[in-house]
Amino acid sequence: MPEVTIHIGGRGFEVSCQDGEEPFLHAAAKMLDDEAQVMADQIGRMPESRMLLMAGLMLADKAAATEDRIKTLEAKLAEVEGELERMRNAPAPEPERIEVAVVPPSVTDTLAEMAARAEALASVIEEKNAR
Repeated sequence: MPEVTIHIGGRGFEVSCQDGEEPFLHAAAKMLDDEAQVMADQIGRMPESRMLLMAGLMLADKAAATEDRIKTLEAKLAEVEGELERMRNAPAPEPERIEVAVVPPSVTDTLAEMAARAEALASVIEEKNAR
């Protein structure tokens, strides 16, 4: 079991950890040291146990706030996933109906008659102009 020296609040501590856990231990110690440094900068010198207690409480407060935020986001995610699932399972909307006017045959017949009369008149006018 490796022995690792970590530094918190300017003080060294010898701790043991499992093989391979050294990087995690150093990362955790750095987080605690950062909080201890904030305490030392604000309050000044204090007993080691009090410094560690206060730094630990500050980290615990941050962890609790993070857990609350995660729970809120998980609830929101579950809500959105539920809405998505409802939308996926909903029946497809009815297609929009558009009515197109149908031209009655009588109108086309009348237009054909008018076209024939116009052509006949055009022929008559052409004949008169040709003379």
